[in-house]
Amino acid sequence: MTESHPFFSPKTHGFVRVAAATPVSHVGDPVANAQAHLALIRQAADQGVDLMVFPELSLSAYAIDDLHMQAALLDEVERQVAVLAQATGGATAEHELIAVVGAPLRHGDALFNCAVVMGGGEVLAVVPKTYLPNYREYYEKRWFAPATARTDDVIRLNGETVDFAPGLIFEAVNRPGFVFAVEICEDYWAPLPPSTRAALAGARILLNLSASNIVIGKADERAMLSASHSARTLSAYVFAASGWGESTTDLAWDGQATIHELGTKLAEGERFALENHLTIADIDVDRIGLDRLRNGTFADCARNEGEAATVVPFMAREDVVESELIRPLDRFPFVPDEAGRLDQDCYEAFNIQVQGLMRRMAATKGERLVIGVSGGLDSTQALLVACRAFDRLNLPRTNILGFTMPGFATSDGTKSNAWALMKALGVTGAEIDIRPAAEQMFKDIGHPYAAGEPVHDITFENVQAGLRTDYLFRLANQNRAFVLGTGDLSELALGWATYGVGDHMSHYNVNGGVAKTLIRHLIRWVADRELVGAEASPTLHAILNTEISPELVPAKDGAIQSTEGTVGPYALNDFFLFYISRFGMAPSKVAFLAHQAWSDAGAGQWPVNTPDDEKVEYDLATIKAWLRKFLIRFFQTAQFKRSVLPNGPKVVTGGSLSPRGDWRAPSDGNARVWLDELDANVPD
Repeated sequence: MTESHPFFSPKTHGFVRVAAATPVSHVGDPVANAQAHLALIRQAADQGVDLMVFPELSLSAYAIDDLHMQAALLDEVERQVAVLAQATGGATAEHELIAVVGAPLRHGDALFNCAVVMGGGEVLAVVPKTYLPNYREYYEKRWFAPATARTDDVIRLNGETVDFAPGLIFEAVNRPGFVFAVEICEDYWAPLPPSTRAALAGARILLNLSASNIVIGKADERAMLSASHSARTLSAYVFAASGWGESTTDLAWDGQATIHELGTKLAEGERFALENHLTIADIDVDRIGLDRLRNGTFADCARNEGEAATVVPFMAREDVVESELIRPLDRFPFVPDEAGRLDQDCYEAFNIQVQGLMRRMAATKGERLVIGVSGGLDSTQALLVACRAFDRLNLPRTNILGFTMPGFATSDGTKSNAWALMKALGVTGAEIDIRPAAEQMFKDIGHPYAAGEPVHDITFENVQAGLRTDYLFRLANQNRAFVLGTGDLSELALGWATYGVGDHMSHYNVNGGVAKTLIRHLIRWVADRELVGAEASPTLHAILNTEISPELVPAKDGAIQSTEGTVGPYALNDFFLFYISRFGMAPSKVAFLAHQAWSDAGAGQWPVNTPDDEKVEYDLATIKAWLRKFLIRFFQTAQFKRSVLPNGPKVVTGGSLSPRGDWRAPSDGNARVWLDELDANVPD
């Protein structure tokens, strides 16, 4: 890797590169084990790793029983600790990182199962194991003393005195948020793991050195514990277990290595491998900090249950080089890329919408609703939800009153799709041509269009949008019904809705918590499963293949009015929305993530069943340009519309812009600070 603009380095954006190391173990041979460690330290350093963790008792091997009590072995362990520490940095070292190694160490007249934290060419501190298993196949109390048995909070190791205690907090003085803590194997099987209090004390990365022999089903249990612990403590959890080479006298070892962040698996190593290897991922400590910042429960728990902890400062590596991000990164954060998860998300999203509408109808004792059906994505999804809700309430679909209202730019394709959909679904369909009423309004207000001038300004557009809404609300009055809204989350974020009209205002909106990118997959999911009848599926697929357009301005030179040509690709806008509204990330970091996900060599994943024509790439210049427009619309021009949104269910995490829900902001704000941050930190 070569030096480059800081923007292109993950370190610039709050990422810490971690590795779970799985060395080949040599039974009772600290010299051979240290050589395996050195090889992995060199490999990790070459790959830009900041922090690496080895398995439990990795310098001696774990399953050596009473050999742990042999002076010759323990003496050699201490000598090899010095060798490894020297390799982690300092003036003469060729590598620089933090390594956490497992070793049996003497303190006073007791032996402790320890994690040795080393960096900068020296041992920084030693963390003893808190909980020693002594049941079933485990006999650790035969050899080791628990952390509570130590007589001092320092240990002398190779002539140097360092901190010696559980719950130590290691904090980089030169990398904000790079804060970690260590526990050992059995510690995280305890009802209250030491790392819980470490997280409350500020640790964002939790490390576990483990031996943990393998039996059927245990790998799933360990992964579950790591995932759940990282979710509960709002942290990252790095787990490294012993593998090939450990004694199999009575047990077997799989070398499981996992890295989780906030409950999500970032990386998993090969189990039962026969060679030294690393499992590497970039942990977003900035994201963890932002999540803790907005989670009041975490802060309350830290105040109520947290304890003062000893902080061990260290210098982290500072090389800023261009690098691919090593972690899963969804191009569509509202749409999972894994088939099973996507199916589950679509099932839940659709039923959240359906149940929300059912409850509103039950509460109002409503039996009819009115909906504008344009032949576009949003009204289609709302209509599908309505049909399913009516089916479950045992109400006839004919009580759904669908109206298509062609205007001056309505295409034959969308109009025919609207009619085909209403007929296939068995709802009551009708058509109201809004052009005569619009022409009368143009005449009444003196608009140039009434005099024959082709003026297609904002008034020309909004007269049509407003008339459609007027008709829907009065039709609802006439039929003792209520108006079902269709505007989606992405449109609300961008303010891409005429104030007070159908995509903004309604009696109830089922789409307000659903991003545009997810709506595409929801429609496809309903169509493929024939949830509202097989007859509608061909039309649903035709609607999915139609370009997104408000159809308010007549086509020019054969080109229809393009929504995405005006506000930007919804794929990018939904990406921006997720990271800015869910985590409050700085625009430069959002741009970095978008570049990593959407560039031609990006790390992003495509959701299953994504059509080839939707698989596009965006360069940094394009990303920055559309992000600027998003920031202006989101922070400066759209909030007044969001402040008066109708009721509707929240569907996705971090995906509510309701003033009664996740997002509250002033309607008269401005975007300056976000634009300045973007321009100052993202190259052109």
